[in-house]
Amino acid sequence: MMHFRPGQTAFTREHCTREAAQALRERIERYWNERGYEVRVDLVEAGFNPAMRSARRDVRSDMLNGLPRRLAS
Repeated sequence: MMHFRPGQTAFTREHCTREAAQALRERIERYWNERGYEVRVDLVEAGFNPAMRSARRDVRSDMLNGLPRRLAS
């Protein structure tokens, strides 16, 4: 079983690409599903951000304070 520890990841720290954001989405959903919870994670295209000088994708979930709201059905 893989435990979440901030700063440790097999994925790239760059989550702005479509592929990396999708991988992060799947990782979050799988993590909570393995623990018996249902979590919905959406990828939102946020468009070009001048400060970042690139397009960005937001990873948003239905969790509350970082915790799932409901058990898996």
